Amino acid sequence: MQPSHPLTPVVTRAHGSPQRGQATAEYALVLLGAAAIALLLVAWATQTGAVGRLLDAILQSILDRV
Repeated sequence: MQPSHPLTPVVTRAHGSPQRGQATAEYALVLLGAAAIALLLVAWATQTGAVGRLLDAILQSILDRV
């Protein structure tokens, strides 16, 4: 594929590929989404007492095996 302008290859090489910045932005959005879901999960678990029940179940399972 031929560039539309003679300086296009020089500009692309000097500043990197536009796709590279897009991929970085996509990774950042995925990380923000994962962090938001994790925060919602932690908030739900602490309000419902699920964390305490989970830890009690794990401790009881360990004690039953010992």
